Amino acid sequence: MRISVFGCGYLGAVHAACMASLGHDVLGIDVDREKVAKLSRGVVPFFEPEFDKILRSAMDSGRLRFTAAPSATDLADVEVHFVTVGTPQSATGYAADLSFVEAAVDTVLATVAPGTRTVVVGKSTVPVGTAEDLARRLEPRGVTLVWNPEFLREGFAVTDTLRPNRIVYGLSANEEHARRGQAALDAVYAQLIAAGIPRIVTNYPTAELVKVAANAFLATKISFINGMAELCEATGGDVVDLAEALGHDDRIGHRFLRAGVGFGGGCLPKDIRAFVARAEELGAADAVSFLRQVDAINQRRRDRVIELAERSLKGSIAGARITVLGAAFKPNSDDVRDSPALDVARRLHDRGALVRVCDPKALDAVHRLHPGLATERDPLRALEGAELTLLLTEWTEFAELDPVAAADRVSRPVIIDGRNALDPGRWRAAGWTYIGLGRWFPAGSALQSPRQAYREPVVTVQRRKPRRRERNSVPSRADRAFTRPVTALGDRVG
Repeated sequence: MRISVFGCGYLGAVHAACMASLGHDVLGIDVDREKVAKLSRGVVPFFEPEFDKILRSAMDSGRLRFTAAPSATDLADVEVHFVTVGTPQSATGYAADLSFVEAAVDTVLATVAPGTRTVVVGKSTVPVGTAEDLARRLEPRGVTLVWNPEFLREGFAVTDTLRPNRIVYGLSANEEHARRGQAALDAVYAQLIAAGIPRIVTNYPTAELVKVAANAFLATKISFINGMAELCEATGGDVVDLAEALGHDDRIGHRFLRAGVGFGGGCLPKDIRAFVARAEELGAADAVSFLRQVDAINQRRRDRVIELAERSLKGSIAGARITVLGAAFKPNSDDVRDSPALDVARRLHDRGALVRVCDPKALDAVHRLHPGLATERDPLRALEGAELTLLLTEWTEFAELDPVAAADRVSRPVIIDGRNALDPGRWRAAGWTYIGLGRWFPAGSALQSPRQAYREPVVTVQRRKPRRRERNSVPSRADRAFTRPVTALGDRVG
């Protein structure tokens, strides 16, 4: 089929390339000319595993091209237009900004020929009721609208496009348009349907709600376990053991039960806020009022990391050398939108800390958004001279760091594990003071509650001996900066 894809970000670019891989002729459209130029050369403008291969293959096949200025001729013979543009949070409130969706629809209406049976497929995440509003504009012109929500996970976008766990069609109440829309999407997804992927056919409101309800449920599950982490911190419980016990219940499951610094990214935070805003507009605010607390718990976890950093440094954040391992909101992505890791790094920097950020893929975005933050791609070099280390994105290379080698680099071996991704026993055995979120802290052989560990001088950190140097070598800047003596009390947590 002849397909267009409006919006070539994470969702749209991957969708365009994957549709081409299924044999369709695809035109990707985006107003960002730089992005279009890169994609046209087969260069991926963001990090997404496996996407580079499928993009190059689609470009080589001749079935995929991109443009920033589609002409009427470009769009004249398109059978299905996919709308995959962003719906960011409004600058004036919690509601979603639908201006990019409206612009895409305007472009289609401006180019569609009278009598053309064109189908528009919405994939953007929108407030419930949006599809019906758009259909009232499109159907009088003979254009059919289908709402086909996406369920992509960054880091797994190609798999989730070509092997999704379900396909949802939201169809018009008009029977003719419903038949036309279903037939068009059945043709687009013929190979996926033949492979046995479940297809759910429903109406517009349900299809819109599926995506926001899924995101709200996942956000709620994450914030629930983070709420339990707060209780564990107050009582001496261990949230990792708690989550393990809960996850064995088939009704609950283990996924999304890892407590930590919370969720971020371009979807969950803004989607649950837009969900609340739309419910309030519909007079159904009480139905989703709990989502405000979900959002609040998520934000508190960032505050908690700042608090722990301050306590571990005895209240002296200003001037402290702090290494933050992670900038992207999740591993296998370079997306820093609403990233907890980057937010914490920025806030520590604003309070006078000398922050160095390490991330395998997201440092270009860090340089662009926060040029005042120092960066380093190599984890061990990033640790050089650090008085405090924070692990805030659970990249494999961070989770698998050798704690002995890491301790040789730092000035003060104290780590806050904001993702509970490390083995506390292994790191403590290497001489580190390990601080996990929602976990108990041992003092000697006894089990200390976090409340005691944070507020009493129970953990003593011995500074490691400097690495052996060649004779007449010049001490590094970090060594010169951190050669002050350690008192008998040491640098303690509390």
